[in-house]
Amino acid sequence: MWLGDEGWTIDELAAAAALALSRQDVGQASARVTSAPNPRTIRYYGTRGLLDPPMRFRGRTAMYGTRHLTQLVAIKKLQAQGASLLQVQRRLAGLDDASLSRLAGSENPPKGTSTSVASPRPRPRQLSGIRLHENVTLMLDQPARPLDDDDLQAIAASAAPLLKLLQTRRVL
Repeated sequence: MWLGDEGWTIDELAAAAALALSRQDVGQASARVTSAPNPRTIRYYGTRGLLDPPMRFRGRTAMYGTRHLTQLVAIKKLQAQGASLLQVQRRLAGLDDASLSRLAGSENPPKGTSTSVASPRPRPRQLSGIRLHENVTLMLDQPARPLDDDDLQAIAASAAPLLKLLQTRRVL
């Protein structure tokens, strides 16, 4: 995923965070904490001071950058380790870009256009796929348990904003 000259909308930032977190295999131990932030969660993090204010506005649309992505990855990694939002807020307060990138798992802070977060290459293994759209398949690497119909419905519902974004951006 590439960061345009103006940055990301909140939906695009959520999709970029989901991708970065999936590349690092960041899961959540608590069912109350989502694996990847959605736009509502991103706004909430902003009101709690966990996320910097948007870098600019395009009309009424907030635009976000690579620091926001790095902050989201760091928040979710700390939550995966069991940290409360108050603990996360204290940990992130005042961090410079390099320290934030290390905490998020990227030794080199992202530069301007690329949003990839460094992760080691996985060993080849068999994947399971869930068809979300005729051109989109979600690949799962060793699910913890077999998926049931409720899981598939929840995944389809969660993927709807991403599919809408892909259609809006004419990727599909």
